[in-house]
Amino acid sequence: MRTIPQNLAAHLAEGATTLCHCWRLIRRDGAAFGFTDHDRDLSFGGTVYAARSGLEAAEATAELGFAVGGGEVAGALVSAGITEDDIASGLYDDASVETWLVNWSSVDERVLLDIGSIGEIRRADGGFVAEVRGLMHRFDEERGRLFRATCSADLGDAQCGVDLARSAYTGTGTVARTDGALVIAASGIGFADGWCNAGRLTWLTGDNAGVSVEVKVHRAVSGVDEFDLWQRAPQAIKTGDTFRVTAGCDKTHAMCRRKFDNVANFRGFPHMPGNDFIIRMPQQGEPGLDGGSFFR
Repeated sequence: MRTIPQNLAAHLAEGATTLCHCWRLIRRDGAAFGFTDHDRDLSFGGTVYAARSGLEAAEATAELGFAVGGGEVAGALVSAGITEDDIASGLYDDASVETWLVNWSSVDERVLLDIGSIGEIRRADGGFVAEVRGLMHRFDEERGRLFRATCSADLGDAQCGVDLARSAYTGTGTVARTDGALVIAASGIGFADGWCNAGRLTWLTGDNAGVSVEVKVHRAVSGVDEFDLWQRAPQAIKTGDTFRVTAGCDKTHAMCRRKFDNVANFRGFPHMPGNDFIIRMPQQGEPGLDGGSFFR
C-alpha cells in the first residue's frame, strides 16, 4: 500500500487542488532529465522538471498480481532534451522513469506514484509516444541459462572466451562509398566474403562515433567490402568515416568449431532432439529407439 504524506493528504482533502505530474527520466548512460505538465519549471530532489516541453501523459493502468501495468507518455522532439538521434541510438531503450504527483504550489507535498521503464517508442510527425512499463515486466524477461541447440553466449563475452582483439576477428575500415543509410563500402579490410555476417560494426569517427550496429550481410568482392546493416545510423554516414567491424557468429556448433576453434566453450546443446522428433510417432522396428545416444 502506498503511504501518502500527511501534508499532501491534507491538500487532497481540500476543495481545490494544485496538482501536476512530474517525470524523472534516467537514460542508460546515466543522464537524467525532468519534465512536468505544469506551466512553469519545478525543482526538487536535485532535478529541475522542465515545463513547456510538450510532454503529456496518456491513460495509465495498474494490475493486480504479476500482470504488467503501465501507460504512455507523449511529447514533441523539440526542446524537451529528447532528440530523434538519441532515440535511434538506443539511449532511451529500457530507461528508468519515475512518475510523481506534485503540489506545484508547494513541491514538498508530493508522492512517488510509480517507477517503470521505457518500452516501445513510436515516432511520427516530429513527435513520439513512449510506452512506460511497470516493474512487473522484469518477470517476463528470460533469466538464467537456456537449453537450446544454438549457443547462448555472445561472441567475445566472458562465457564465449574468444579474443575479438585478434586481427583474425576484428578489422578497421574507412567508408569509400555509401548507398543510402543501410549499405556502406570500404576497402582494405581483408576478410573473406561473408566473414562478418552477423558481426558488429562500431563507428570510430564521424557524427556516429560510438554507435554500434549489427551487420546483416558482408560481401567481399575484388578487394572491396560491402556491409548491409540491420539498422540505419542515427546520423548521415559520410565518406571518410572510420569504423571497426568484428567477425560474425551464427551460434551453431559447426561454426564454433570451424571458424573459432572454441568448442570447449560452446554454450548450447547441439545433440538435443528437436520438436519434430519429439512429436512424431515411432514406427515399429525403427532402429535407434533404445534410449541411447543418436551420435554413438
